[in-house]
Amino acid sequence: MILRELAQTFLICAGALLTIILIGKGIQARDLFLGLDLSATDTLLLFLFLVPTFLTLILPISCMISVFLTFLRMSSDRELTALRAGGVSAYQLLSAPAMFSLLCMGLAFLVSMHGIAWGMGKFRSTVMDIAHTRAKVSLQPGVFNQNLLGLTLFARRVDPDSGRLFGVLFEDKTQPEHSSTTILAPTGEIVTDAERGEIIFNLENGRLYRVEQDEVSIILFENYSIRLHLNKLFEGMDMGDIRPKEMSLADLRRFAKVEDGGSARFLRKVQVEIQKRWALPVACLTLGLFAFPLACSFEGARRQTGVVLSLFFFLLYYSIFSLGLTMGESGALSPLIGLWAGNILFALAAAGGVVLVARERLPAFFPLSRIFQGNRL
Repeated sequence: MILRELAQTFLICAGALLTIILIGKGIQARDLFLGLDLSATDTLLLFLFLVPTFLTLILPISCMISVFLTFLRMSSDRELTALRAGGVSAYQLLSAPAMFSLLCMGLAFLVSMHGIAWGMGKFRSTVMDIAHTRAKVSLQPGVFNQNLLGLTLFARRVDPDSGRLFGVLFEDKTQPEHSSTTILAPTGEIVTDAERGEIIFNLENGRLYRVEQDEVSIILFENYSIRLHLNKLFEGMDMGDIRPKEMSLADLRRFAKVEDGGSARFLRKVQVEIQKRWALPVACLTLGLFAFPLACSFEGARRQTGVVLSLFFFLLYYSIFSLGLTMGESGALSPLIGLWAGNILFALAAAGGVVLVARERLPAFFPLSRIFQGNRL
């Protein structure tokens, strides 16, 4: 019975928070979605691929709120008092939130270890495929296309299936050190680089005419690539090189073992991300157990008050977590200490709170409970 109420509250909280976050992300990335001219199906797919990234934060807070609200209702309705009078101890009552928190932690581990890399990989590849297709389709043969960030492209013939270009002219006025650059090539093609988030125009056996002041220089080439970064094409979405937070746990461990695998800051980010993948799922357990004595201490508080209190304590946890993350990336603190400090503190508070509840003594560190006494649901 308790597990069913916990699950119902959890699903409502997780659904509401996920909807709010996705709406905010959609507004932030509106230039990307509008620029790609996405269909409803493509938009839903992209949002689906983003879900695992947000779930790593949503699952701990939803677990905490569901445990807190469930036992707050039981405490206010005197159900906990009746159970204690029937010989049920606080430790026995703890089994339900502990089991539920473990289930949430297992789900969070699944998302953290596999879901994030899968979702971000699918998101990146889908965006690149759509951008590649749109780029091929939008290029009209025999027309000067001038909507490519200062580049003007003319192609006598375009094969939309293969992306091959014939009779290509490029004019580039984006380089400040040159007044203009014109490129002529008999053939070329459009390809994408998903890892770097770029659309690439590869030109073959052409000539490059560069005008500098009053001089014109001509360069012959066999292959010449013009790269258009999606960060420039679509503001509000970082489509650069694959970052540690998009990698799988196996890739993160591989980079962490390679001493010359990148800059010191990049390696610190990899180490921080590894600890983050473990610490956030464990937060489901620590925050879920912490919510049990917290709910018992605020007997009589309204449900709206319970939500506010849960959010307050989660923000406190997340502030500690964010501080440890920032200090870990800067090298001021070990990621192992910084990202696990919040879990350790809340686990100790949960253990102490459960002991005091078992002794039927309100935790001394929850004095606000007196303010909310007497308010019924």
